Order: sequence, then C-alpha cells, then structure tokens
Amino acid sequence: MKTRFLTLIVFTCLLFSCKNNKTEKNTKADYKSSYFDYSNSDDQFTGGVKMIPITTPKGTFNVWTKRVGNNSKMKVLLLHGGPGGTHNEFDCFDGYFPNEEIEYIYYDQLDSYYSDKPNDSTLWTKEHFVEEVEQIRKALNLNKDNFYLLGQSWGGILTMEYALKHQDNLKGLIISNMMASAPEYGKYAQEVLGPKMNAEIYKEIQDMEANHDFDNPRYSELLMGNYYTEHILRMPVEKWPKSVNLVLEHLNPNIYVFMQGHSEFGMTGNASLKNWDVSKELKNIKVPTLVIGATHDTMDPKYMKWMSEEVQHGRFLLCPNGSHLSQYDDQKTYFTGLIKFIKDVYDETF
Repeated sequence: MKTRFLTLIVFTCLLFSCKNNKTEKNTKADYKSSYFDYSNSDDQFTGGVKMIPITTPKGTFNVWTKRVGNNSKMKVLLLHGGPGGTHNEFDCFDGYFPNEEIEYIYYDQLDSYYSDKPNDSTLWTKEHFVEEVEQIRKALNLNKDNFYLLGQSWGGILTMEYALKHQDNLKGLIISNMMASAPEYGKYAQEVLGPKMNAEIYKEIQDMEANHDFDNPRYSELLMGNYYTEHILRMPVEKWPKSVNLVLEHLNPNIYVFMQGHSEFGMTGNASLKNWDVSKELKNIKVPTLVIGATHDTMDPKYMKWMSEEVQHGRFLLCPNGSHLSQYDDQKTYFTGLIKFIKDVYDETF
C-alpha cells in the first residue's frame, strides 16, 4: 500500500512538471516583440522609409528617412558627416541597436544622395540644416520624452547647433568625432597630425594644397595611403566596409567643398565653416550629452574630453583603438558606451 502511494505521488509530480514545462514553452512561443512590428504604421508599405517635405525659402524639397524598429521611449535620429555624405556611415548600427530594441532613424540631408538635390548654395548653411532637423523632428513626432540626436563629424556640428537652439526638444545628445571649433580642428591637424606623417610625403601634400592641385590623382593617393588609413578608418583600404565606400562614392562634392573645403587638414580656403566655433557656448547645453572621441581621430581627443566637461551634464567616451569612423574600427567600445548612455538617460541614472 505504501509503495502504491509513493508511486502515485511521483506520477502526479511528473505530470504537473510536464504541464508546467508545456505551459512555459507555449508562453515563450506566444511572445512576440513589437519592435519590428510595422503593421499599424503608415510606413509599412515602404519598410520604414519616409520622404519628408522640407519647407525652405527656395521651395519645398523632400528628404529621405528610414525608421528601424519601434520604441516609444528611445528614438535616435542619425546625422551623417560631410557635408554631403550619406546615412550609410551608420549601417553598422543594424548590428547593435535592434538587439537592444532602440529605435533609430537614418536620414540623408538635403543635397545628399537619397534626398532631393536643389544644388542651391544659399541653402548650404548651418541655420538651414538646423531648421531641417527641426522639421524632421516634428514630422516623426520626436519629443523631449524620447528624442536622442546623434551626429558624427559634420553631423556633430549640427547636433551642437541644434541643441543650442532647440535643446528643450531633446532627451539626449551625442556628439561623435567632432570638435566645437573649426580653427582648433585645423590647428590639431596641421600642428599634430600632419607632422606625424613621413616628412617628404607631408611636404608633397602641402605643396599640392598650396598650388590648389586637389584634382591631381596623386593627392588622393597620398591621402588615402598615409592619412585616411591612419586617421579616418584604421584598416587597409581593401578591407573597408562597402557602407563606407558608398559614402565616398555618393558624396556630393559641391556642398562638401563649399562648407568644408578641399583640404583634409582642417577647414581652409573659402570654406563657409572655416571660422565656426561654439566652444564658449557649450556651457549652455543642459541636456544629457555624450561626447565620443578616438585616440587616432582627426579630432583632438583631449579637446573632446574638455567638451564633455564644459556641457552641464556630460560624459566622455574614448575609443582607444578608433579613428574618425570609430563606429567601425573600435566598434565594441563605441557601441557599449553609446548604448549605456542611451539607457542611463532613459532610466534617469545618468
């Protein structure tokens, strides 16, 4: 009798355990994240792509955006470099943000590859592009409860300019690989980075720049082999990701030269951003801010650390193995720090 009773107890326990396991498996199978659910969105047909009309004094033009994911509390608008670059420099974000369910929006600025190209230099001003970002913010319903703005290189200039005018719309700000002063950027390139190069090669580059011989294939060859692979993306050119190559292939040279200039050693000549400097205004930025620099960048990492201390609520992330595109050549450091910042601001633990 005792044996039969024990057998019954064991059988009951096993049956209960099987039911629990089955229920647990069903629960896991039934769970479906809404992160990639576009079924209730007006951009489902286009896979997240929206052409947003931008009103300017010269007419209305459309700019290209593409949303990835859904997250009502963490939305990151990505501002590419150049000017005249493309969103492709951020393609590697696909490998990190979805796993954290962070929503992000690719965006080609006006006169960049996927957007309209009026080719009107009167629109090539920081004031225009700040207004463009603001119109995009409104069109995408971004606000102070969810809106993170990330800009890399020229996009970093734009993030600073936007924050100084519209920071009440922001939840978080990320300045990636950009100093707050064009003159200081030029000084670092010419006094620190240039002299580190082979003296003969640097002299040859300087001579071609002095003679405005920028179209000489030799000029590009010297930069690519001796400067870009050291300070733009630290890997052999043949190993550069297709996304980075697309940025170069699709770059709009007209707007780039107009605003940045021909030289890679700072903003020179008649570049419209040549004297741009907001270093004294950084103290007015009160929104939580992450400044990302890299040891081998074209931008001075010590200066960028100083920037993070000038803003009211700043944090500095150094990519020790990175250069200007540290989202590629020091990827783990870059995304670990970036994701932590976004979540810390979201959790209000920043």
